[in-house]
Amino acid sequence: MTSMAQTAMVPLVPLLPHLLHTSASGAAWAITAALVAGAAANPVVGRLGDMFGKRRVLLWTLGALFTGSLLCAFGDTLPTVVAGRAIQGCALGAIPVGISLLRELLPAARVATATALLSSMVGVGAALALPGAALLIQSASWHLLYWAFAALSLVALVGVWIAVPRPSRSKTVVPMDTGGAVGLALGLVALLLALSQGGEWGWTSPRVGGLFLAAVVVLAWWGRWEWLRPHPLVDLRVSSARRVLVTNVTAILVGYATYALAYSMSQLLQLPTGTHYGLGLSPLAAGLCLAPSGVVMLLSAPLSSRLSERFGARITLATGCAVVTCGWSLSLLLRHTPWQLVLTSCIIGAGVGLAYAAMPLLVMTAVPAAQTAAANGLNTLMRSLGTASSGAVLGMILTTGVTVFQGASVPTEGAFRTVFLSAFAAALLATATALLLPSNRRADGGRAPLHTEPRHGQAGQLRWRGTASGR
Repeated sequence: MTSMAQTAMVPLVPLLPHLLHTSASGAAWAITAALVAGAAANPVVGRLGDMFGKRRVLLWTLGALFTGSLLCAFGDTLPTVVAGRAIQGCALGAIPVGISLLRELLPAARVATATALLSSMVGVGAALALPGAALLIQSASWHLLYWAFAALSLVALVGVWIAVPRPSRSKTVVPMDTGGAVGLALGLVALLLALSQGGEWGWTSPRVGGLFLAAVVVLAWWGRWEWLRPHPLVDLRVSSARRVLVTNVTAILVGYATYALAYSMSQLLQLPTGTHYGLGLSPLAAGLCLAPSGVVMLLSAPLSSRLSERFGARITLATGCAVVTCGWSLSLLLRHTPWQLVLTSCIIGAGVGLAYAAMPLLVMTAVPAAQTAAANGLNTLMRSLGTASSGAVLGMILTTGVTVFQGASVPTEGAFRTVFLSAFAAALLATATALLLPSNRRADGGRAPLHTEPRHGQAGQLRWRGTASGR
């Protein structure tokens, strides 16, 4: 639901200048605000989950989604909607916290499958939000969309309160790394603002250059700060381990290739047929064409856990990236009819589902149990960085490679070809990067069901037991 809330605004983008009485660049902040807030909040929320309990923090994030949705539902001005979207963005922290919570609540034998399913829901929600949002927007007021999210978030909040048990053991509360939280937030805000606004302000403008410079300086300071802290927000020593580092780099690349699916194909489907390459569909029809990819992502999650059990999460991640690469390579040839884009988007969706479901398994088996929420939060942050960079780069390509059609500027066929080629390159690089993960079936779960054993005084900590071939 949190991922759906972030994507649901996309069908509204062309209408926002009129609805909110603002410019196109001003309306873009309704998208950017959630992206920036979500990226900055993800590791902070993950760390809070490790500190104060994942159930409690999950309730906080759902409360943020409810509050942000209410603001958007009542909003008729740009500042109100931007504020609501920023608060909604903070709710993205529910994803890594929820994944880590599974490790505490479920029997060991079910953790891998449940983790794969929940992780894949990120892509599923994003794909299914497009037709759902378009239907509500076309049939009623756009405010109804956010009333629906407010109601759903309230139902989810009550459901978590009732169904998720309270932790049986108290959490060890360590001091909050306020300096690390502020430094990371400022650095990411500067970086993502530069990436998202570079096309509007100009990549060589002083504002964009200043933001990139500020991001480098602040994040460098933040890295040194975190390295020296006894209780850092992000344990860089753990995060710099090869397994975690390579998984996070792969997450950036997969995030780029995934966002390109909805961003570029939805536009190509809606361009007028008079351009001789557009397919002339309505926003609702375009969303329905992309919805099957979300269903395929959902169906591929159980397969991902089975593959991880059999061959290891490393092979599953590499396989998923290879499938995404295959889908984008086919899209370079098959993009002239709706059914061709449905086919290629489903192939891409299958690969994304496999890859996204394998990432948390790789991360959780590489860090101590007490740090899983923060580590998964960092992995989710890497996906956000991938989507942010994808939006910036693809936006630049589609706004600079334009032609005039019936008095309006539209992207050229060559621009779409370049977009598809860049997504193919990102997926291919992700496949190669995933293969750099150490081949260790004891670590990544190949033929190794999870079980819980007391260790170092922590009851229920998960361990992975290898087979004879993996020892």
